[in-house]
Amino acid sequence: MPYTIVFRTNDAHDFSGTATKTALEALKTIGALERRGDEISYITSPQEGEIGVEMLRVLAKEEEEELQAIV
Repeated sequence: MPYTIVFRTNDAHDFSGTATKTALEALKTIGALERRGDEISYITSPQEGEIGVEMLRVLAKEEEEELQAIV
């Protein structure tokens, strides 16, 4: 499921966004943004609507479990 991460860079007042294809990819992207000092404003998906990082972690764990079941 795709996710859009909206964030504000440390040195700008404007918001930017980036798209990811999976919850696992979204978590990795958020980690990289936070290490840069960017502030996550919100995360959205077509199916879930607006969600927080904790909910994204739950969805990523479910994705991992589904992938393991397939292998």
